[in-house]
Amino acid sequence: MAKSHRKQRLSVYLDPAVMDRLVEHAARRDHSRSLVAEAAIESFLSPDAAERQEAAITKRLDQLDRRMTRLERDVGIVVESLAVFIKYWIATTPTLPEPAAQAARAKAGERYDQFVTALGRRLAKGPKLRHEISEDIGESYHRESRARGE
Repeated sequence: MAKSHRKQRLSVYLDPAVMDRLVEHAARRDHSRSLVAEAAIESFLSPDAAERQEAAITKRLDQLDRRMTRLERDVGIVVESLAVFIKYWIATTPTLPEPAAQAARAKAGERYDQFVTALGRRLAKGPKLRHEISEDIGESYHRESRARGE
């Protein structure tokens, strides 16, 4: 018995949000809703659907891994910057006698407010320190060391 090549009709009920997305997608691609639905069902039923889903998840995990790597790098920059600043501040700031220390504490609040204002402006419009520092600090350091013959 010969198999019919005529398409068969299927009626389905879709959530309104899914239907809206189907209509929008079909219109953007200039395809019929039936063609888009058939392709989606075929994709869902195909044996490599799981592989495609795994590839999409892997891609997303790779993006997250890159973000985490940048975040670790940025936190490392902050920690090292703070350590350098504290070491410098301790080495260069003399202990003040008490009357001068009281005046310095009073002035410190005003200077801190100026610092916070300047920091807010920098964060609002950049440039950011992390963009000023090479993505691969270690590699650039080793290249420079080799160039100097160290």
